Amino acid sequence: MRAKSSHNLPTDSTLLRNWRRWESGESRPDDFYAPIISATFDTVTAAFFPKARPNRDDELLSATGMDTLEFIGRLRMSDVSPATLDAIRITAERLCCEYSYADPHELHAEGTAWLRRITSLLDGRLTLAQHRDILVLAGWVALLVGCVDYDLGRRTAAEATRRAALSLGQEAENAEIIGWSAEMAAWFALTQGNYRSAIDATEQVTESCGRLGAGVQLAAQRAKAWARLGDQRRVDEALTEGRAILQRLDHPINLDNHFVVDPQKFDFYAMDCCRVAGEDRLAETYANEVIRNATRADGSVRNPMRVSEAHLTLAVVAVRNRDLELALDEGLRAFAGKRRSLPSLMWIAGETAREIIARYPGDPRTRAYLDQLRSLAGE
Repeated sequence: MRAKSSHNLPTDSTLLRNWRRWESGESRPDDFYAPIISATFDTVTAAFFPKARPNRDDELLSATGMDTLEFIGRLRMSDVSPATLDAIRITAERLCCEYSYADPHELHAEGTAWLRRITSLLDGRLTLAQHRDILVLAGWVALLVGCVDYDLGRRTAAEATRRAALSLGQEAENAEIIGWSAEMAAWFALTQGNYRSAIDATEQVTESCGRLGAGVQLAAQRAKAWARLGDQRRVDEALTEGRAILQRLDHPINLDNHFVVDPQKFDFYAMDCCRVAGEDRLAETYANEVIRNATRADGSVRNPMRVSEAHLTLAVVAVRNRDLELALDEGLRAFAGKRRSLPSLMWIAGETAREIIARYPGDPRTRAYLDQLRSLAGE
């Protein structure tokens, strides 16, 4: 009896034509013939008839229904023009330059509105380069909004915005934004008296920011923390590190940008460290230099928040020299400016108050100064 087969055998002529096509490579044996032919040559099917690996690019393109040129063209298509991105870039720069003097409530409102506009572009069609550019621009504006939030005493909002900026920086692989978000974390910790956390925040990104402006700022914040922990050796090391990074950087084009570090700004940080360390003569020299550099020829103040802290430094030096009148005068001048970073100002003003109380505890002028601080804290 003849064996049954599920495969209908072809005629001799058909089998001969198929064989010739198999030999020429025009076609391949199907799953019925391939094992038979392989067994004839004493091997396995996969060795004799290996399966062709699909081309991954062809597979992807096939799945999209597009040919190569169309696929590449889609990657280059965008709903955002270069002119629009340039305009946003200019606006982000302007906002960062207005940080030192603009009304914080107005700056916060405008910064938040622009942050929404910028991030909304991510929902549209963008080139890969544009996608990264928008992440970076959003990161800078988020950093600015976070700084203003903290100036206004909104700690929770400031930390949330700082984390958002960090996330944008990480997605864009932008070390500068990542570094500045760490610097903000250090600043928050410092003004809350958490000096160890401030140091930890700076050390997490020190290596990646060794050639960036953010690295200078990180070193300065670390120096301020070590100064308050009483470790002068590490203060000197941090300041030396910051100066070395600053020396390697090109001189910045726009010194008004809050996220630009220049030699004058580094003097501001050195002033703080000298005051805390009790190096009064050097602290006084730095403070006068900060005020001079921050004052324009017409007498207007370019960096009011730096000037406020410089006056507090002069107040501390004065009270240590037993000149209460001068100390109180300088201390009150620190509150004269309309643009304030409340946490930073209260932090330094509190340190100044402790110096005054230690030397003039029962003086009515001391009580008047403390009342001034309390009224400021309640604003």
